[in-house]
Amino acid sequence: MGHDCPVCGKKNESASKLTVHLRTHTGEKPFECTVCNKKFSHRCNLKTHVRIHTGEKPLECTVCNKKFSEGGSLRKHLRTHTGDKPFECTVWNKKFSQGSSFRKHFRTHTGDKPFECTVCNKKFTESGSLRNHLRTHTGDKPFECTVCNKKFIDSVKLRVHLRTHTGDKPFECTACNKKFTTSGSLRMHLRTHTGERPLQCTVCNKKFTASGSLRMHLRTHTGDKPFKCTVCNKKFLHGGNLRVHLRTHTGDKPFECTVCNEKFSQGGSLRKHLRAHTEDKRFECAVCSKRFRQISHLKTHLRTHTQGHDLNIQSANGS
Repeated sequence: MGHDCPVCGKKNESASKLTVHLRTHTGEKPFECTVCNKKFSHRCNLKTHVRIHTGEKPLECTVCNKKFSEGGSLRKHLRTHTGDKPFECTVWNKKFSQGSSFRKHFRTHTGDKPFECTVCNKKFTESGSLRNHLRTHTGDKPFECTVCNKKFIDSVKLRVHLRTHTGDKPFECTACNKKFTTSGSLRMHLRTHTGERPLQCTVCNKKFTASGSLRMHLRTHTGDKPFKCTVCNKKFLHGGNLRVHLRTHTGDKPFECTVCNEKFSQGGSLRKHLRAHTEDKRFECAVCSKRFRQISHLKTHLRTHTQGHDLNIQSANGS
């Protein structure tokens, strides 16, 4: 006698296998973990799950002796040794060693975002991205820096942050060998070599190398000033301008001249001041070649030529 599923017609080799199969339709999960009460439809899944609690890892890689709690993880790991990539994208012909990586990739072609936030309805291509996003609602920051105790919503941000303590800069520019703490910083830097400006303003068509620069530029069109001084309520386009402004309230002058120890609230003011010590006069008048330390002084000087030129014109017209 056959053991066909009365719901979907699938054929099963035995009555016991039919019983297990039927649970995919009924949702029955008769096997319960005695530690955390999680339930499973198969006894073998419960057995594998229990190892999370016991720490048991009975499966060992024959190449590097790394141990695993279940067969699927061992099979995936073995591909790091063999180089086997059985999952292939039919659009780009790109191959993947894991089915989960392939599924994530394929969503870049389909635009499918199956994971939805129950708070704001934002959708994501990966469950991990949704988990991280949910923490923006809950305020949960489970990843803590062991050096300064700063907390982060995901492990990637923590890893990047730790580099500020270690000084590690693993991403190196192949053109000039400059190193960076993040791959994103390297990508933006490479554009200084290639001249690429892939981000364009939809208002005036000006192009930018970085999304942050484009966002700041857009504020010149919208008039948006999101950075507000908590002392006098003055608003600013850029966070940097707000930080400089706050020093007018705090009196903070973090930039100190190494020659005379005079302090300044802005780096630009210190650079101007240093020219008084170095005699650096980089701004040259194109008319008389007189040089100035500051561009503002050159602009004032240029008016002496402009005024004289205007007088000559007026005199010539009057003759």
